[in-house]
Amino acid sequence: MSAVPARTGCSFLRSIQSSRAAPIAYWIPHQRSFTSSPISSAFATTAFRSATPTAPKTISTSSSAVKPATSISTAPKPAPSTSTVPKATPAPQRTVTPNYGVAPEPPTPTTRNTVVEAAAQKAQGQRSLTDGLSDSPPELAGVSAIDWTRSYHGLGGGAFTAEQQEILLAPIVEDDVEVKPDGLLYLPEIKYRRILNRAFGPGGWGLAPRGESIVTGKLITREYGLVVQGRLVSIARGEQQYFDPDGIPTATEGCKSNALMRCCKDLGIASELWDPRFIRKFTNDMTKEVWVEHVTTKKKRKVVLRKDDTVKYPFKESRM
Repeated sequence: MSAVPARTGCSFLRSIQSSRAAPIAYWIPHQRSFTSSPISSAFATTAFRSATPTAPKTISTSSSAVKPATSISTAPKPAPSTSTVPKATPAPQRTVTPNYGVAPEPPTPTTRNTVVEAAAQKAQGQRSLTDGLSDSPPELAGVSAIDWTRSYHGLGGGAFTAEQQEILLAPIVEDDVEVKPDGLLYLPEIKYRRILNRAFGPGGWGLAPRGESIVTGKLITREYGLVVQGRLVSIARGEQQYFDPDGIPTATEGCKSNALMRCCKDLGIASELWDPRFIRKFTNDMTKEVWVEHVTTKKKRKVVLRKDDTVKYPFKESRM
């Protein structure tokens, strides 16, 4: 509906009283220009004028002023403040400097660091458990030979002759048995070699290494196979302790002798040394316990000796 143009007071009264004109109750809700016109608003009631107030606009020179919202309440609205609200200070940004793997400066050398570094270098200088001595048996190219590092040729292939068996299974000679200070019985390794030489003759037997020597910080070990008359008869791993790197060659020979002693167990040589009854009987009949004192340190301890042996230097027999 188009807006009705403003009229004068007399013509407006004549028109609303005409029979064809719409009643005044119709004009109040439907004529939008009736209340907005300054002339027609004078004839509106007080309640109607209060229902549609027109709040004057306040122009503020401040750019931060906020336009008030329109409300139907008759209470006066406070004028917007022209004061400037202080803005919050932004937090300073953190600057991150990327680190592209720059090595830190080494610590100041001290006595403790020097000792630890020297110990680490000494430990690295020793061979580990898996390094070995790189002394594996050589491979003979073009030679028809048995690879004793992997072969089990002749193992359990047949018994020795009756004469050989008699030498191998002969009872142990008690005078050949030695006793360690802790009471352990043993037969010197040279005795095993003599028995093998009597049974098979020099050159009729030998020890074949079946792997590299493994050297740790205090121990050397290696596996050997006992070959008799061209066939394998026993396999054992020898071991020997050492206390200084200069003693490794001697420990290597001791490791070989220890493997030979263990291989001879399968042939029955000196088998009594693993018999508990023989060990108890020999200990009661042939050994004694004595207190000894170290000549230099004056420390005392108890040791086991053969009855026909005496205390050796640097110990001397003493009383408890």
